[in-house]
Amino acid sequence: MDLINKALEFETRKMRFPTTSDRIMAAREAKELILSLNEIYKQSKDSKIMDTMKRLTTIKQRIEKRLKGKPLTA
Repeated sequence: MDLINKALEFETRKMRFPTTSDRIMAAREAKELILSLNEIYKQSKDSKIMDTMKRLTTIKQRIEKRLKGKPLTA
């Protein structure tokens, strides 16, 4: 269950990423955690793991939205 603790630590970490490189690394880390938790979830079907994956997904989406930036206006 070290993976779950790692996911919870990622969740509670401050989400300040001053550089693009930091944002990319955070998004990749979140994706890796989600996929690893998914493998555990497939076997155990624990709803707590699913809730953790959902929260990590929202964090990852926020980071990716920030990476894409504002759309250019015509």
